[in-house]
Amino acid sequence: MLMKKLLTAGIIGLTAITTNQTAQAHCEVPCGIYDDGARVIQMLEDTKTTAKASKMIAELAGKTDAQSANQLSRWVTNKETHAQNVIETISHYFLTQRVKASQKDYKDRLAKHHAIMVAAMKVKQNADGKYSEELTKAIMAIVPYYHVHLEHSH
Repeated sequence: MLMKKLLTAGIIGLTAITTNQTAQAHCEVPCGIYDDGARVIQMLEDTKTTAKASKMIAELAGKTDAQSANQLSRWVTNKETHAQNVIETISHYFLTQRVKASQKDYKDRLAKHHAIMVAAMKVKQNADGKYSEELTKAIMAIVPYYHVHLEHSH
């Protein structure tokens, strides 16, 4: 009986570990475990993906072969998904846990975080890569608030 309970607990634990979760933000309980810089870097990575997707959408536009149509659809989906990741990180992590009405610059922080959500929404609505550039700029505007260690890639 004990062995069966342990096996069941192990399977449940393994399932919880391996289950794919859509939101990348940390929990909304007061656990005190935050990695703001990691969240900002993840949003920047998501934004790079939206920029690449926009570029590929432009390259594939007008092609009529089945493979191009398939790839076009996949890039559109990817762009949507990564822009949504940014929106979810801002809303479920930063706005619920890190931006507080008690902060002296609350209105400025709130406006900058909201600007990221609006920019990500525009990325979803448009295929032009300029919207990904605007999203990057909006994300960079909050970097001073958090401990972000940006590395240059080669």
